[in-house]
Amino acid sequence: MATTQTFPPVDQRHQKPLGSIEVPPRILLGPGPSNAHPDVLKALSLPPVGHLDPFYVDLMSEVQELLRYAWQTDNRLTLPMSGTGSAAMEATLANSVEPGDKVLVAIKGYFGYRLADMADRYRAEVVTIEKDWGQAFSLKELEAALSKYKPAILAMVHAETSTGVCQPMEGVGELCKKYDCLLLLDTVTSLGGVPLFLDAWGVDLAYSCSQKGLSCPPGLGPFTMSPRAEAKLNKRAGKVNNWYLDVSLLNKYWGSDRVYHHTAPVNMNFGMREALRLLADEGLENSWERHKKNAERLWSGLEGIGLELHVEKDLRLPTLTTVRIPEGIDGKAFTLHLLKNHGIEIGGGLGTLAGKVWRIGLMGYNSTSENVDLILNLLDKELPRFRDNSACAA
Repeated sequence: MATTQTFPPVDQRHQKPLGSIEVPPRILLGPGPSNAHPDVLKALSLPPVGHLDPFYVDLMSEVQELLRYAWQTDNRLTLPMSGTGSAAMEATLANSVEPGDKVLVAIKGYFGYRLADMADRYRAEVVTIEKDWGQAFSLKELEAALSKYKPAILAMVHAETSTGVCQPMEGVGELCKKYDCLLLLDTVTSLGGVPLFLDAWGVDLAYSCSQKGLSCPPGLGPFTMSPRAEAKLNKRAGKVNNWYLDVSLLNKYWGSDRVYHHTAPVNMNFGMREALRLLADEGLENSWERHKKNAERLWSGLEGIGLELHVEKDLRLPTLTTVRIPEGIDGKAFTLHLLKNHGIEIGGGLGTLAGKVWRIGLMGYNSTSENVDLILNLLDKELPRFRDNSACAA
């Protein structure tokens, strides 16, 4: 005989009807995300298909090949992790670190500390070297550390989002081969906007995100692994300590077998494919030149209105500029003023630079001369209102 199941009364607190979402207009000129390209938004809105649908399987291959182009690599294991850039960051460490491995982290900003924290959680023996926030490492400094610590992995940030520093990479890969260690590189704020040559530079593991130079909403984390890194993965004594990010499992889905692993975010990969197509249509070198030209226009304009840049010119990122907050200005109140009254987002400082700098991003779709002129005009016009603590965020 069937039994009747009883349930408690439904809590009615959320019964009040809500209208549809209306997003206020924003121009995102901070450290990320950037505004998504209209064609990317259109791709995101397409009808979903199954994650094993032949159409989607073909699209997956296109995404992988386009990522290889964007990174200038032939790595077989190149794919977008189903997660944000931090998931891809963790994937590089989860798949390459075994308990007791020595990992050298070259820290020159906030995200170097995150790399060290993640490596420690995978029970690596973490050693660090550090530079002031606004500087980069020399080959001499890196070789001294490699010689001293003899790590299994050197982890570093190419484009440090917290400082606006671009780490020179020429010769680093050769040093890593000399000292028999893998090179792991954070390219979150450089992919698409800054010259990247993973194979030529000897990079073994790299990760990025969807929402900065690619101008796709956050949600995917590009990941790539060289044959040297694959060999280390294949020699592990035990399983990767993260099932979701285990590339030996993911490869069965993203590789030739296409064996189910998880329900992939299909529409996010529609957006990623479109973002990468737009980058390929423009051409990498053209994109890099556009970002450089607009950054130089911004730097010149900032100095022209009396503002001081935090990083010396030779080390500045074209995608992210740190500008020192002038004396007498409440930096947080000013960013809130720009957002509330002009719909413009710029970022504040992180870590040791909190309250000391603003971070202005010109990434992907947002790297235009029109946006440069817009932010320069606003700074020139609005900053005087905030001098001598007279800011009003209303």
